Amino acid sequence: MNDITISRRTALKTAFAGLGAAALGGIAGCGSDGASGSDGSASATLTVAASPSPHAEILNDFAAPRLADQGIELVVKEYTDYIIPNQVTSSGEVDANYFQHINYLNNYNEENGTDLVNAGSIHFEPMGVFAGKSDDIEAVADGAKISVPNDPTNEGRALLLLQDLGLITLSEDAGITATKNDIVDNPKNLDIVEQEAAMLPSTLADSDFAVINGNYAIDAGLSLKDAVASEDPQSDVIQQEYANIICTSADKADDERIAALVDVLTTDEFRTYLDETFDGSVLPAF
Repeated sequence: MNDITISRRTALKTAFAGLGAAALGGIAGCGSDGASGSDGSASATLTVAASPSPHAEILNDFAAPRLADQGIELVVKEYTDYIIPNQVTSSGEVDANYFQHINYLNNYNEENGTDLVNAGSIHFEPMGVFAGKSDDIEAVADGAKISVPNDPTNEGRALLLLQDLGLITLSEDAGITATKNDIVDNPKNLDIVEQEAAMLPSTLADSDFAVINGNYAIDAGLSLKDAVASEDPQSDVIQQEYANIICTSADKADDERIAALVDVLTTDEFRTYLDETFDGSVLPAF
């Protein structure tokens, strides 16, 4: 996955922070608008595509001022879908993106023949089951309607959560790519409704329950603490597949600006920021 190790990121940060104005000017030539930093030196620009919440919020509120101290101007472009951020990263319109987990990136590369890379794991957003017309997940009514994401990498994740809750049983080989066709036992005759992930919060009132991705839940003002059930963030599948990452193109895997961004987002200070800002809905992945 071309992961940049923390020790390497730290070394890159040290090297980058020590660059003089002339060296920064050289980096600025690779995508800088030539703006001046607060000390009058040339400022390198790093452009990142991101989902509005929590990704763009994190970038604007936490990362941007810290990168500015290193002479890097962070420009954040917000997107509400799961396709365009990778497209503009591949095309070079942006330098990197921050919206997806590892499993989604792997699936995207496989389906599109791209070679986008993981530059660093940043955070987890545990998926939650939220109450709609019903509120007791331990006493789900026969025939209850449960909405889940319909994209390949999140539907399986949602179904595995429902299986962990004892509501359904999936075929043994289904795993994280499961769809509702892989359900082999559904004792309560649950109506599993596949919907676009972004639509789940707005249609919550039409379902008994909905399994919602963390970013869309946050964007809709839903707190994980309000969920009737949620994933275990310490489980192997969450740790290995669903950490949200900084993603970039293969030719920018060693870009010092991107290394600096990953570095500021993998600090103890960032851990504290996540805890104070998102109240358990966003957890560190490092």
